[in-house]
Amino acid sequence: MSRGIVGMLLGLSMGLVLVQGASTRPNFLVLIGEGQGWASLSLPMDDRDARSASRLVRTPNLDRIGREGMRFAEFRAASPRCTPTRVALLTGRSPAALGMTFVGEGRGDDGARAGTRVIPPTTTMELPASERTIAELLKAAGYATAHFGKWHMGRVDPSKHGFDESTGPTSNGGPDNSANPNPKQACAISERGAGFIRKSVAAGKPFYLQVAQYAGRTVLDARPETVAAVEARIGSRDRVNLGSLAVAEDADVTYGELLAALEETGAFTNTFVVYTTDHGAPGRNPPLSGGKGTVGEGGLRVPLLVRGPGIPAGTIARQWSSTVDLFPTFAELAGVPVAEVKGLEGGSLVPVLRGGGTGEVRRSREEWVVHFPHYDKDPLGPASAIHLGGYKLVRLWESEERSLYDLRDDPGEAHDLSARMPERVGDMDRRLSEYLAGVHAGLPTKNPDPDPSKAASQLPGERRGKRGGGKGGGR
Repeated sequence: MSRGIVGMLLGLSMGLVLVQGASTRPNFLVLIGEGQGWASLSLPMDDRDARSASRLVRTPNLDRIGREGMRFAEFRAASPRCTPTRVALLTGRSPAALGMTFVGEGRGDDGARAGTRVIPPTTTMELPASERTIAELLKAAGYATAHFGKWHMGRVDPSKHGFDESTGPTSNGGPDNSANPNPKQACAISERGAGFIRKSVAAGKPFYLQVAQYAGRTVLDARPETVAAVEARIGSRDRVNLGSLAVAEDADVTYGELLAALEETGAFTNTFVVYTTDHGAPGRNPPLSGGKGTVGEGGLRVPLLVRGPGIPAGTIARQWSSTVDLFPTFAELAGVPVAEVKGLEGGSLVPVLRGGGTGEVRRSREEWVVHFPHYDKDPLGPASAIHLGGYKLVRLWESEERSLYDLRDDPGEAHDLSARMPERVGDMDRRLSEYLAGVHAGLPTKNPDPDPSKAASQLPGERRGKRGGGKGGGR
């Protein structure tokens, strides 16, 4: 056989391999909830702790994803606010490194007002064009990409960040800038997502689809029939949360519609379905301390569910992980290298997914930092926290106090161990400072002319002091 014929046959066989590889690459359906905490689903995040599930809400479709895949009992959002966490998911970098540690909502709730003891750093609200997103990475590898729903990462169109299709650079009000974007938008983004799935499958292209919910806490944000069903079920036990329960159940219905589209097109078995949220629920999140807008575990610890090919059903991972880990995880599952992505902080969770909940996650640093140097929902004021080896150190920027908690025995942060473990406090505090300096994080500065009558210590709602049941009061 001549060399020419051999070469032609080799070329044809290599082309066939490439085509087959393209057709079998996995798809991604990433569902992003809005302000749903660790115990906001009817499925417990940790089967050893019944408190990790809600007694009132019904989320059968999310429960299905968790039961057919893996639940992460120790997953944390990159920030207790939505914009910082969303940019961390897209980039695999922390909000501190991106200079995006807060969110603008037009209410002046950054707290840089006269009287505060410290002045928060200036932050950007726009995802920098220089940052490479997971959508850009996968699009370059041949994926169809789309984002439908809440964007809230600036005013630049998602198409500039790697998305072929989107609902635009929407904020909390949705494309109509409505005070109550749901239930209209909850249904609309599901419909567009299902259409995108069908179109991508018909074209033979692997896809990466993000569907992000809009916030909603009142009965005006949910379908009347859902409100009626929830009210009939819970009666008068929890009228305060009736709206938020109905919104959560509406969202779950739309997730079921997207799962149905996957099954209808035959893409279900080759799609990784991922659910997480941008921060904990507003207000109280028992058994955890704090909620949205605080570095308490109630503001950070959120669900992560992953279902897909090769993931054992009904498994639970208990090592800590965070939003920044999703970028390298998606990239490895897609077979796309990340060596050239600058500043990547997360580590791939693939060893854990393939290992039934156990496996080594390699990151650039062993500790994890959440930097929230702003006045927001927490009367304790601007704070940063570092997690390491089951312990959590919280630094308050106003008082310069440090508190230490062993989250393995004290997830509610009720017992401050700082006085008993000064060496650990010193080591973790040093690591926190080194990290913040290393990523050039914006830090609060002392206010030269504070007015105690207007200071954060006078904010209503809770006593000043350390978290939980430790010295100085609690949440």
